[in-house]
Amino acid sequence: MDATIRPEERTPDIVLLLVTMILITIGTAMIYSSSSIVALEKFGDSRYFLKKQLVFVFLGIMMMVLLTKIPYEHLRKLAYPGLLLAIVLLVLVLMPGLGLKRGGATRWLNVGGVSFQVTEMVKIAMVLFLAHFFARRAHQVKDFRRGVLFPLAVTLLLVSLIMLEPDFGAAVIIFGIFLFMMCVAGARIRHMMILVFMFIPAGVMLILFKGYRLARLTAFLDPWKDPSNTGFQIIQSYLSFGSGGTFGVGIGDGMQKLFYLPEPHTDFILSIIAEESGFIGVTIVILMFTLFAVRGFMIALKAPDLFGALLAAGLTLVVAIQSFINIAGVMGLIPLKGLVLPFLSYGGTAFMMSMISVGILLNISSQASR
Repeated sequence: MDATIRPEERTPDIVLLLVTMILITIGTAMIYSSSSIVALEKFGDSRYFLKKQLVFVFLGIMMMVLLTKIPYEHLRKLAYPGLLLAIVLLVLVLMPGLGLKRGGATRWLNVGGVSFQVTEMVKIAMVLFLAHFFARRAHQVKDFRRGVLFPLAVTLLLVSLIMLEPDFGAAVIIFGIFLFMMCVAGARIRHMMILVFMFIPAGVMLILFKGYRLARLTAFLDPWKDPSNTGFQIIQSYLSFGSGGTFGVGIGDGMQKLFYLPEPHTDFILSIIAEESGFIGVTIVILMFTLFAVRGFMIALKAPDLFGALLAAGLTLVVAIQSFINIAGVMGLIPLKGLVLPFLSYGGTAFMMSMISVGILLNISSQASR
C-alpha cells in the first residue's frame, strides 16, 4: 500500500482550528456581557449586538469552511484583481456620500446600506499580492530594482490613500506587512534597513504635526496629566485590569462597561475580560493568540511552495500584529490605537477577514509537507 499521503487526504491544522473556535467562543460571550447595557440603552434590546455578532460568526465559519475546500494555489488568480479592488475601494471611501466618517476619520464605505471597513480588506489583498509577486520573482528579490521596487511603489500608494482617511495605524501595519514579507522572501537586509531608516522620519513627522496623534503619545507617557480627556480611556482600562485581580469579579458583573469605558465591546473588550475574569482570563487570551501565531508560522514553514509559505506567514502576521497592538495598547504598554481584537471584538468586517485568513491557513496546512 502506498504510504504517501496525497494533499487531499491530509488533515488541516486541528490546533489552529481549536484555538480559533476558543477565541470565537470567548469573544461571543464577552460581547454580550460588555454590550448588553449599552444595547438596551440605545436600541431597547440587550441582545442587539449579540444577535448581529452571531450572524457574523455563522457567515465567517461558512467562509472559513469554503476556503478550506478551495486549493490555495487558485488564489493566485485573484492577486492583481484583489489589489485593483483594494485601490478602488480606498478611493471610493474618500468620496462624499460613500465614505462614513466616524471618530474624525473616514474609514467605512457605505454601499446599499451595508457598511464595511475598507482597510481590513486591503490587508488581505496586500498579503495575497505580495505572496504572488515575491513567489514569482524569488530569483530577483535581492535585486532592488527588479524584485522590490514595484511592490514598494504599490505599498506606498496604498499607504498614501489610507493616510487620506486618515488611519495612521493601518498605514503602519501595511508597511510592516511589506517589510515582513520582503524579509521572508529573502530580500537583502541592507535594502530593508534603508527603507526603515528612510521612513522613520516620515512617521515621526506625521505624529508631531497632527495634534490628536501627539495627544495620544503624551497620554501614553502620562495619562494622569489630563485624566478627563486624553488620558480618560487608558485610565479606565487600568481600572478594569486593577479591579479584576486574579480571578475577576465574575462574568457580567463588571462595572467599567457601564458607560465608563468607550467601546467596551470593540477596542476595549480585553479590559472587560480583565475585569470580569481577571489575570487568569487575560492570560488564557494571550496564550491563545500566541499559540495561533506559532501554529500559523509553523504552517508557513511546512508549506509545499514559496507562495504558500509567504501567504501563510503574511496572514498570520496580520492577526498577530493586530492582536499585539490591541492587547499592548489597552494594557498601557504602547500608545492606544483604534484596532479591534481579532475574533473577540464586535464587528463584521474584521471578523470576516480573520476567518478568511484562518480558512486559507487551514487549506495550506492540509497540503503541508510532513
